[in-house]
Amino acid sequence: MSAATLTALLGNIWSIFLIILFFGGSIFVHELGHFLAARRRGLKVSRFSIGFGPAMFSHTGRDGVEYRINWLPLGGYVALPQLADLSGLEGEVDPQAVKLPPISYSTKLIVFVAGAVFNILFAFTLASVLWIVGQPVVEEEQTTKIGFVHPTIELPNGKSAPGPAFLAGLKSGDVILTVDGKTVKTLSDIGQLVVLGSGRTPQGRPSVEIEFTHEGKAQRATLVPELVGAEEVREIGIEPAAKVTIAGVQAGRPAEAAGLKFRDVITHINGQPVGYVGFIADYLRLNGEKPVTLTYLRESQINQVTVVPAKINDPETKRDVYRLGVQLRGALTLKTIRTPPWEQVWDKAVWTGRTLQSLLSPNSNIGISKLSGPLGIADRVHQFAQVDFRLLLWFIILINVNLAIFNLLPIPVLDGGHMAFATIAKLRGKDLPIKMVATIQSVFVVLLLSMMAYVTLFGDLPRMARESKAATQAKEAAEQSKKIAEPAKP
Repeated sequence: MSAATLTALLGNIWSIFLIILFFGGSIFVHELGHFLAARRRGLKVSRFSIGFGPAMFSHTGRDGVEYRINWLPLGGYVALPQLADLSGLEGEVDPQAVKLPPISYSTKLIVFVAGAVFNILFAFTLASVLWIVGQPVVEEEQTTKIGFVHPTIELPNGKSAPGPAFLAGLKSGDVILTVDGKTVKTLSDIGQLVVLGSGRTPQGRPSVEIEFTHEGKAQRATLVPELVGAEEVREIGIEPAAKVTIAGVQAGRPAEAAGLKFRDVITHINGQPVGYVGFIADYLRLNGEKPVTLTYLRESQINQVTVVPAKINDPETKRDVYRLGVQLRGALTLKTIRTPPWEQVWDKAVWTGRTLQSLLSPNSNIGISKLSGPLGIADRVHQFAQVDFRLLLWFIILINVNLAIFNLLPIPVLDGGHMAFATIAKLRGKDLPIKMVATIQSVFVVLLLSMMAYVTLFGDLPRMARESKAATQAKEAAEQSKKIAEPAKP
């Protein structure tokens, strides 16, 4: 077995361990909250289960509780015979339940909400760790100052359209203050709010309201985002500034003839600042075969050269494109920030709420297929584990906040649904019919499992396939960049 194969195998084993530890641990923490609250309030606990379906492992402790791990790791539950309204999910009601004393409304609410509380406490604990070790971020994105504005945006059909921000008159150096009335702190905030937006023009197209400053003067603009990428999410076409470096030069192409070399930093094209990798390709698309003057840095020395782009027929699109014969790499600066744990948890709660709002809005472009199920979450854990453990912590904090808020929604099967049933029973002065509640629970179990299957089949699997293909292409490009004579773009 080669060293590379062994390293990959050990990496996968480590990722599987982390998936079990953190994803399974998040479910365990949630159920532990219910378990401890029930015990504290004097309720009988008959089962503590992680997952659903047939048991993979089962053990009955001295306390009389059956502890089990089931084959379907899609959640968990704590079986409480005194809460008969859970029978639709957990199976038959314990025949001894009728002999147990009834429980109060307040006890029900405390037990139901305890799972979410424990997820928040777990998130806060992990956020405290991340506060100490620091979170890696891209320095250029920790601002709302625009680095570059895309003149055009590529659409999913292969065609291009004018950049929405470009059409609205936004320019490099403008500072965005709000998006749809919400204050933003980073460029990532801007991108997320645009994606989650639900504004529409009178013609039914997506729209977003932007407040920004241009040369110190406050201005407002209504942008019409384009739907981009395989998942067709909203995009306005702005980027953080990034240093663009030549990672490879193609033999026999205009760049080589002009004397451009590996590691040269391109700063301007025809006097316009170059701040992201795609800028040159966008510029050449509009400029055609006209000569361009490149300003570049080599060993801290400023140089200029005129290059005539070559016209090439792209075999994929069957269209003529214009290339210099270089492969470019955008260099962004990583830095470490330390955000207090309460701010981390609160920010993730806010974004979770905004995501739910967008999901429920008929005017947004966010649908169920944009969500991630257990498979997608496990894949993200694997990815973050391969990159930086601190990113994994950030993601698990997000998952626990999501889990807490999602479980409190008033949907049957979820904790919020149980609280709703308990509240209705309290208002009507007697318990709801057990058969009716069990039927509702069973229906929503089917709906929930169906939604997970849909998200997996039409969201997670296609997304993972696209990312795998992109990773393969990036790896091939990285290998080509080590060879001066390999073909490269643009």
